[in-house]
Amino acid sequence: MRDTGDYLFTSESVSEGHPDKVADRISDTVLDAFLEADPQSRVACETLVTTNRIVLAGEVRGPASVTRDLLIERTREAVRDIGYDQEGFSWRHADVSYYLHAQSADIAVGVDAAGNKDEGAGDQGIMFGYATRETDSLMPAPIHYSHAILRRLAEIRHAANGSSGLQPDAKSQVTLRYVNGKPVGVTSVVLSTQHDEATSQERIREILAPVLTEVLPDGWEVPADELYVNPTGKFVIGGPDGDCGLTGRKIIVDTYGGAAPHGGGAFSGKDPTKVDRSAAYACRYLAKNVVAAGLADRCTLQISYAIGVSKPLSVYVDLHGTGHDVDETKLERVLRELVNLSPRGIREHLRLNRPIYAQTAAYGHFGRTPDPATDSFTWEKTDLVDDLRGAFAR
Repeated sequence: MRDTGDYLFTSESVSEGHPDKVADRISDTVLDAFLEADPQSRVACETLVTTNRIVLAGEVRGPASVTRDLLIERTREAVRDIGYDQEGFSWRHADVSYYLHAQSADIAVGVDAAGNKDEGAGDQGIMFGYATRETDSLMPAPIHYSHAILRRLAEIRHAANGSSGLQPDAKSQVTLRYVNGKPVGVTSVVLSTQHDEATSQERIREILAPVLTEVLPDGWEVPADELYVNPTGKFVIGGPDGDCGLTGRKIIVDTYGGAAPHGGGAFSGKDPTKVDRSAAYACRYLAKNVVAAGLADRCTLQISYAIGVSKPLSVYVDLHGTGHDVDETKLERVLRELVNLSPRGIREHLRLNRPIYAQTAAYGHFGRTPDPATDSFTWEKTDLVDDLRGAFAR
C-alpha cells in the first residue's frame, strides 16, 4: 500500500466454513493433538476436503498415544464445531482417509539439536511481519474489517443453533478509500454467505445490516448500490461439497490482506520448528511492538533462514518513511538483541510448543486479542514497548 496519495484498497476474508479454512482447521487440530501429548512433536499435516471426504496426509513424529483413531475422532469434532452436518458434507458421515507417516530422517538430522549444534530451521525461506496505526489492533483496516464482519456473522449463526438460515461457508470483501495514505471510508462491501434453501436474500441483508453498523467505524456507511450480497443470487450448495478445500491456500487472508509482503509459506498444520509459521509470528510480534512503542506509524520486517541453520541469515526493517527519528539499521540490531530469533529462541520466547493452534485457523493469525486464560496469541503482545523506547531514549 502507498504511504501517501488517494486510492482504493481491497482485502478479503473467508469464514471458518470456507473449504480451505475447514482444511486449515483440521490440520491445526492434528497439530494440537500431538503438542498436547508431547510439546516436542514434529508435525507437517496437509488436509484435503471435498464432498463427504477428508484426506489427512503429511509427516509426523510424536508419541504412540496419538493414534489414527484419535486423530480421526478429533477431525470429526472439528467439522462438527464448525457446523457441518449437511447431506454433502457431514461430521458424522464423511469418509476420513489417513496418510500421515513418519518424518524424514534427513530433515530430522538438520533440525534437531545435537551436541554443540542448536536446533536448526525446519526449512529455508523468508518471512514477513507488518503493523500499522490504521486500527487499534495495528492491522491494515481492509483485512481487519473483512475479518470482523465474518466473525460476527459466525457468532450469530452459532448462537441461533440453526435457526438463522446462515450456513458455515462465507466470504467477505471490503474496499476502503484512502486519502493521503489514510483510510477515511468504505466504498463497497461484498458478502457471499451460504444459506438454507428457504432463506431469502432479503433476510440475509436484514442480518447483515446491523453487523455492518456494529463493525465499521461511525460514519462509514456502505453505499446502498455498493453492497453486494450473494451477487449470484443463491448460495445453498457450499463448503467442501461445493468446492474442494486444501490446507494453506489462504495465506493472504491469514496475514495482512495483501497490504504487506508475504514470503509464500503457509501456517496451518506446521509445528513451530517450521519457521514458515514461528518466524512469521515473530516478525508480526516485532513489527507490532515497534509501532506500539511509537517508533513508527508503519513497520515491515523480514527475516530469512536456511534449513538446518539456527541463526537467521538476515533481519530487515522498513519503516516506510514513517519513523520518528529512528535509524532502521540500529533498530534491526536492537530487535535481534531483544529476541533470540533462532527457531528455538522464538519458540521459547513466544511459548509456541503448546496446543494453541486450532483457534488460529480462521479470521486471521494476526490482529487477534491475546487471551490471558489460555496465554494464546502471544505474538500479539506488546511487552517489548518499554525496552524499545529505552533503546531509543523515548
